[in-house]
Amino acid sequence: MTSTLLAGLRVVSIALNLPGPAACARLRDLGAGVTKVEPPSGDPFEAFCPSWYRRLHERMDVKRIDLKSSPGREALDGLLARADVFVTAQRPSALARLGLDAPSLAERHPRLCHVAITGHSAPHEEIPGHDLTYLATHGLLAPPAMPVTLFADMAGAERAVTTALALVIARGGTGRGGSAQAALEDAARALAQPLHEGLTRPDALLGGGYAGYNLYGARDGWIAVAALEPHFADRLAHALGIGKLSVEALRERFIADTADHWQRWAAERDLPIVALRPPSNDIPS
Repeated sequence: MTSTLLAGLRVVSIALNLPGPAACARLRDLGAGVTKVEPPSGDPFEAFCPSWYRRLHERMDVKRIDLKSSPGREALDGLLARADVFVTAQRPSALARLGLDAPSLAERHPRLCHVAITGHSAPHEEIPGHDLTYLATHGLLAPPAMPVTLFADMAGAERAVTTALALVIARGGTGRGGSAQAALEDAARALAQPLHEGLTRPDALLGGGYAGYNLYGARDGWIAVAALEPHFADRLAHALGIGKLSVEALRERFIADTADHWQRWAAERDLPIVALRPPSNDIPS
């Protein structure tokens, strides 16, 4: 889905791998114009997942520029002179070597809004990490299973978008840009809040302890039941002809038919029940 909400906003990014391109794709879909600067060797993400790389970079102007050279840095400065938002994902020491640290940017481009995607927030930005280590830090892994998606990277991308928009809004009042971090570990910490507050721990309200919010086996698969609010719970119990929801009663009823049957059955009754689907390569970015 695309819109024109950010039409006229100009974004330049040198952020490689996933969070930066995902954030810029979101800004593009909101209407911003995006220029992505890659090193001469390209973005490693293109080799990791070429089909997704192509989708994320559709309708972006991708340039190959050697920022380690003086002409390359001058070319980037020319792009930044016309930009509203600058997205980076390098460590502060690397940005400083390129003359792209916050003080240098503020001096050369005082209206530029700089979003620095980092692994950790200040003062720990130089500590290396990736999605897996951020999730491990905040108790979001269940070994030996690997995560089914890149939670911190994708949540961090959205955090980068909101940070960019906050900087642009603030510039409207001051006339000056600024620099702010969007740390991926902070995104993982936020994702972990429901767990640490006890909502999603095993047998807690949203962790399997409530019959109306649970996973149930169907005759040929599984269904997700999210009848959390009392009116949904009452409607589900009434539709199934049971006096009160219980895990045992729902297990007995749902196993009798297919997952697709229960999804259709629920849709007819305005109930939040869907069949679990396997991962698909056909889901668009």
